[in-house]
Amino acid sequence: MSVFTLPQMPAAQQPADDMKELAARVRALFSIRTNQSSRMPLGGTMFDVVVTAGGFLGRAAVVHMDEIQLGTCGPVIEDPDGEWLYWLVPPRTASSWGHHPYGVCVGSPHSLSMPVLGRSGPPGPYWLRPCASDRLVPPGPLRALLYRMRLEPAPHEGLQAHLGRREALV
Repeated sequence: MSVFTLPQMPAAQQPADDMKELAARVRALFSIRTNQSSRMPLGGTMFDVVVTAGGFLGRAAVVHMDEIQLGTCGPVIEDPDGEWLYWLVPPRTASSWGHHPYGVCVGSPHSLSMPVLGRSGPPGPYWLRPCASDRLVPPGPLRALLYRMRLEPAPHEGLQAHLGRREALV
């Protein structure tokens, strides 16, 4: 149970149904800013995630994306245990991503376990590129980069099995 729960309000003062998603996202963001990992729902108005192989080639792809985005690329989470990279892309990218041999894009109704914002190294998942409020990874250049870099192993089979369980990514 979260320490950030609000006292129960009378029904007339409860948030509207369409605000529940926003409230959940605000609570999750507040948690990762206060040194607690949190699950963030994908889709909506925040972001989707593209999952690719990590390792040496994955980190090299991040360096190339730094150049494409003129300095530092948008947020990327590295999971060294699973050897995956999680690229945060604009919301609704999953609906237009389509099949890609080297990356899977995931959105709603799934969620992503976000590492604490200050975590920049192992153990566990960490921010290979920090999360900034004004920057996400652009999906078009990322798609092209993944075709050029051919990151292996492709995440399709393992990720599909994981998503079938409806658990959070990472």
